[in-house]
Amino acid sequence: QEGCDKFCSFCVVPYTRGAEFSRPVDAIVAEARSLIRQGVREINLLGQNVNAFHGPAPVLEGGDDWNLAQLIRHLAKIDGLERIRFTTSHPRDMDDDLIAAFGDTPKLMPYLHLPVQAGSDNILKAMNRGHTAEHYIDIIDRIRAVRPDIAITSDFIVGFPGESDADFEDTMKIVERIDYAAAYSFKYSRRPGTPAADMFAQVPEEVKDERLQRLQALIREQQTAFNQSQVGKVLPVLVTGKARNEGQMAGRTPYLQATHFECDEDLTGQIVNVRIEKATLNSVGGQLADVPETVI
Repeated sequence: QEGCDKFCSFCVVPYTRGAEFSRPVDAIVAEARSLIRQGVREINLLGQNVNAFHGPAPVLEGGDDWNLAQLIRHLAKIDGLERIRFTTSHPRDMDDDLIAAFGDTPKLMPYLHLPVQAGSDNILKAMNRGHTAEHYIDIIDRIRAVRPDIAITSDFIVGFPGESDADFEDTMKIVERIDYAAAYSFKYSRRPGTPAADMFAQVPEEVKDERLQRLQALIREQQTAFNQSQVGKVLPVLVTGKARNEGQMAGRTPYLQATHFECDEDLTGQIVNVRIEKATLNSVGGQLADVPETVI
């Protein structure tokens, strides 16, 4: 999927990428099958706003547009494809069917990157996000109801024009409420040609700096806690290659955590069980396990 029709007031994507456009399902499936024949085990469905996907269905299915959940379930039937992910998404397009897919499609990994940008309804309105903080929280609660172990990540902008101290505190509150596995956060910067660039009440840089430091400290705390919560579990890890240290391999857990484990054999491309023994801010590490104690 390419393009975006949302026109957030800070974003250049609708002007540079154009209107939302989705590839036909048959074309995606053909590419997926080709990749699998080459040894690919995991596919990430990409788009500027991928959960707005509405692509023509397979000819044998009538050709009407399918949504992203239908595409995911269709891809999940392909032998050899073990993992499916998608990124990035907009809260306005997290429909009931896509939420349900996290509970009924095991190959869809328990990971969702869903940007909220701010926790203040005043700022969300100024950003033209088209949703409230309460709406966003409700989406996360519903997803966790069908997949309790899911890792949620997000994007945040601090210092958006007009952001008051109270508005920023609302952002801190939503971070505390959601409890993220990780998040990306940035200071607002003007993008020529976007509505926000000409807004009044631009926030001073020193205020942006202070707010960003506070937000990132909280996010680091949550990210570290999420990684540490995996210690003692056995997770299936998709091996991506050799790690930096001799005698180790690297890979990714279902939660997209960078992982390293002791191994002298090249297991690239395989999914192996790893008992997690340690965790840091940015990764987890452990040992190969013969019998999984946790099934993902």
